[in-house]
Amino acid sequence: MSHNCIENIYNFLQISDLIATSGQLTEEEFTIIKEAGYQLVVNLALPDSHNALINEKEIVEFQEMEYVHIPVVWEKPTFDNVKDFFQVMEANTSKKVFVHCAANKRVSAFMYLYRRLSQGINEAEAKKDLHQIWIPDYHWQKFIEQVINYYRQHMSL
Repeated sequence: MSHNCIENIYNFLQISDLIATSGQLTEEEFTIIKEAGYQLVVNLALPDSHNALINEKEIVEFQEMEYVHIPVVWEKPTFDNVKDFFQVMEANTSKKVFVHCAANKRVSAFMYLYRRLSQGINEAEAKKDLHQIWIPDYHWQKFIEQVINYYRQHMSL
């Protein structure tokens, strides 16, 4: 397997034909995902995260991919973050979307919620992908449950 292979990206996980996730990419790795056909990059990490690229938006747009940044505070994810994420994903269902954060933990939790609540994927399948990356700690597990309960009560975020 060559070094510049998409599977070598930190915590890379292929969710479907159109969606992949990972931790932070290097500048070179954005070229790799562009070559793999990705059209939109969604970043959930904070701009001052320890491994963030300062000019990530420019790097992505230079590769002629779209860039959306939804900064999610690790200790304090919000309903609005999830709502923004769902809107971006739902507006781009025909595109190849690459979602990343610092370590793919935020992303895997948001992707789990999106797949269960928006795509109607069963819990076991959604959880299998989530747990390939990590098992959410108490704080994140509680947040996931709150979002699911809220969504069920209001049927849309």
